[in-house]
Amino acid sequence: MKKIILLSTAILIASCGTSSKTSTFTSTQQTKVETVDPTKYAATITSDELKTMLFKYASDEFEGRETGEKGQKMAVEYLKEQYIAMGIPSPLGGNDYFQEVPLEKQKVASALVKVNDKEFISFEDQIVLRTPESVNVSNNDIVYAGYGIDTENYSDYNNIDVKGKIVLAKAGEPKNEEGNYVTSGTSEETKWSSGRQSLSSKREAASDKGAKGLILMDDEQFSRFAPFYQRVFESGESGRLSIKGNDGAMFMLLVTENLGKTLNPDITESDTPKVINTNLEISIENPSENITSENVLAYIKGSEKPNEIVVVSAHLDHEGIKNSEVYNGADDDGSGTIAILEIAEAFKAAEKDGNGPKRSILFLHVTGEEKGLLGSRYYTDVDPVFPLENTVADLNIDMIGRTDPKRKEGDRNYIYLIGSDKLSTDLHNISESVNSTYTNIEFDYTYNDENDPNRFYFRSDHYNFAKNNIPVIFYFNGTHDDYHKPSDTPDKIEYDLLENRTRLVFYTAWEVANRNDRIVVDKATEE
Repeated sequence: MKKIILLSTAILIASCGTSSKTSTFTSTQQTKVETVDPTKYAATITSDELKTMLFKYASDEFEGRETGEKGQKMAVEYLKEQYIAMGIPSPLGGNDYFQEVPLEKQKVASALVKVNDKEFISFEDQIVLRTPESVNVSNNDIVYAGYGIDTENYSDYNNIDVKGKIVLAKAGEPKNEEGNYVTSGTSEETKWSSGRQSLSSKREAASDKGAKGLILMDDEQFSRFAPFYQRVFESGESGRLSIKGNDGAMFMLLVTENLGKTLNPDITESDTPKVINTNLEISIENPSENITSENVLAYIKGSEKPNEIVVVSAHLDHEGIKNSEVYNGADDDGSGTIAILEIAEAFKAAEKDGNGPKRSILFLHVTGEEKGLLGSRYYTDVDPVFPLENTVADLNIDMIGRTDPKRKEGDRNYIYLIGSDKLSTDLHNISESVNSTYTNIEFDYTYNDENDPNRFYFRSDHYNFAKNNIPVIFYFNGTHDDYHKPSDTPDKIEYDLLENRTRLVFYTAWEVANRNDRIVVDKATEE
């Protein structure tokens, strides 16, 4: 294998910002038509400024930027101050740069469950997997829905109405005469057949049908979950964060088969869906805590096509403090956060010269990425400030300040690109052309492979745009030994690389924002 070639900072800087080649963008804001050279504005993106800001943003002062906690609040104030100082407004108006994201810090609940006056004990017979609100049920109809599966080629919900009712379903997935699973026609396990994914798949199916509750019988999963849930309940600790109200009002119980058969004694003899009339009582007190976090939004309004939006995104949060150690998250994703500030400064410099972008640029710093892409999901699924149909592309930056020790070939001046060709050939071609013209970075598409076991395409904020058929590029340097550790500190960032990669994103955003025609979406997203 080839050895890694170490480029000096001077050589790398010379290759990334001094090209005399110019963009095809022609300014219409001046009386005299002339070609605008974006290298002048890219040159405002410097390693020195990136370093100064990142040493501040990823310092102990910000306490690891835990979602909803003090350090994260300090981080969003810092970002707001930077935009105000640059004279870049918020699309929310005035000095309001914060899109509030309502979150729920979930705690394990216990439930009182009685069937025909027989009580079933929490953590012995039943556990509460979710309860978006406190629940009190008495003498309600229960609908038995077999395996609780709903697909185009097989559905347990055919000919039954579960709206406003409680669904009882059992574990697993039926097989056909050939011994293959009915939803796929193969012997490979599916998202319905077993494991954690089967729980979420059956929950979503019941919710989509309008059920107010799901009782799922699964002895195997119950034996796995119950001890952990009991431990967390007794400790009083908080669990995961979720978007408040975004999961619907449906509660979900995971129960033993013994409880399920008490509700429906015919389960073992028939899979036929039916309404069960029984004396059921359920009482659940929701102990979860409501908190608020913030996305930070700033934008530069387009000069010709202001209603078309190009998003440049990165997540502002990290892991917080654990065992008295601060998880600074300099690379993850301090590097992307600070990169956006420098990109915004470059676009602002162009606007001051009368060369503002034709399309609007939204600089979007999202919260809660480490907790499940919460901030970007809130923006796309709950409250998009700009209509998604007007959103041209999302260029998402998540970890661009280091090198991946797993790379055995090529030089250090590289970047992993993920998603550029998933939805738009236009975007992919622009990306390649921009790089060859301006930055000369080695593009590594290793993690763009659909069979990549890391599934990075689904693990950062661009995905919430992609699932809505908005073309994306995810810029990523790969993981390293300091990933999600307190040792991810700003002194380990390779600032020459960070500068060149930031300029790459700027040039790409410049071309997408200023080309005559909006990029074309020519492929459908696959979730």
